[in-house]
Amino acid sequence: MPRLLRRLLDRFSPAPGAPLAGAAERRSATAGAFVAWSTPGRPVWSARDCGAFAKEGFQANAIAHRCVRLVSEAAASTPLLLYDGRRELTSHPLLDLLARPNPHEGGGVLMEAIYGHLLVAGNAYVEAVQLDDVPRELYVLRPDRMRVVPGADGWPEAWEYTVGGRSVRFRRAAGRLSPILHLKQFHPADDHYGFSAMEAAATALDLHNAASAWNKALLDNAARPSGALVYSGAQGAGLSDAQFTRLRAEMEAQFQGAANAGRPLLLDGGLDWKPLSLTPKDMDFIEARAAAAREIALALGVPPLLLGLPGDSTYSNYAEASRAFWRQTVLPLARRTGASLAHWLAPAWGGDLRLEPDLDAIEALSTEREALWRRVNAASFLSDGEKREAVGYGSDRS
Repeated sequence: MPRLLRRLLDRFSPAPGAPLAGAAERRSATAGAFVAWSTPGRPVWSARDCGAFAKEGFQANAIAHRCVRLVSEAAASTPLLLYDGRRELTSHPLLDLLARPNPHEGGGVLMEAIYGHLLVAGNAYVEAVQLDDVPRELYVLRPDRMRVVPGADGWPEAWEYTVGGRSVRFRRAAGRLSPILHLKQFHPADDHYGFSAMEAAATALDLHNAASAWNKALLDNAARPSGALVYSGAQGAGLSDAQFTRLRAEMEAQFQGAANAGRPLLLDGGLDWKPLSLTPKDMDFIEARAAAAREIALALGVPPLLLGLPGDSTYSNYAEASRAFWRQTVLPLARRTGASLAHWLAPAWGGDLRLEPDLDAIEALSTEREALWRRVNAASFLSDGEKREAVGYGSDRS
């Protein structure tokens, strides 16, 4: 192949010592015979950081945006039950704090922000404002502004939050409640930061966004692929500079853009139109875009059937896909977040406090819960207390 390329280049290169052609002659040469040599370029991927995931994923991609909204809103709508040991508590300062974490937002908004940051950035940070060593308010901080400061032993000793050119350092004090709760997704190659589900879908995101941009550009150009105007006039004749400039200006003004869609192109004087680009059918455009959308949904834990994506038959019906979504994605996230919040805040009040999602409040799991109640109620060898524990309640309430 290199020998063939060299022979072609030598054929169209001037002989050694030959004078170079003038400007007009060079213009004529461009209308003569030529060889176009092209190879596929290297792919250009978006940056792999929190800001890029927020911009290229959540803000610019409809599939990723909907997946994050589905998971975060579903998890935030799941009530958390508070237990002290095996006893359920219906009234407690921790429940009041989670219901009204600060004067500006309710508990649902706070939890939705936590889950959203975990999905997009892989990390979520919650600040506790304390009074007399008791947390009074909770705030979610942006992960892209937070930096973990490791200590001599490798564990975080502080967190530095930077905004507007100013930095605030939150230090961990021995024997006191940590001012920051750092929630993170599992990352096998990082000691201090979590791995974003959006990063696992980054390649599919780039493909899906590029396909959308390509489709938009195609529509802006009257849904026609690009091409070339070939001049086939008399031998040795070519377009002058003035003719070339005028033709290009007319093409840009009268035939480019969505406003000129469908306008006929009138050619004369030996001009002919030759399309160069591949058609969407040749590129398998639609199928590639659908495959990228399914990969994005898979990485974020949402069954494609819930998004109305074509070509997915993993689940037989919508209800089955919805139950899988709750069981495999939402509930594990809610349980882990509730356990982290309880482990962080419980020492302020003492006791063996833990937070668990209320499965009875999830409509998608109502058929499963009904079947469980029926089986437990039919078990005559169980006492009332044992039946309560079997369905997820403690043996006593207070």
